[in-house]
Amino acid sequence: MKKKLYKSTSNKMLTGTLGGISELYDIDSSLLRILYAVGIFLSSGFLLLVYIVAAFIMPTDKELNNEG
Repeated sequence: MKKKLYKSTSNKMLTGTLGGISELYDIDSSLLRILYAVGIFLSSGFLLLVYIVAAFIMPTDKELNNEG
């Protein structure tokens, strides 16, 4: 089965975006969140914009399961 990017409904702090990414790549979600927070400061906020866009675009895991 092909892996798909999604927002996690069970592993989330705000929107589940990073939780879904961590599940897809089998990375510890806490580590990913820490690295992402550091990245936001280093990128002068660009990664925050990417996060917001991804939060609106990515489907949730429940939406993917309902597709069939």
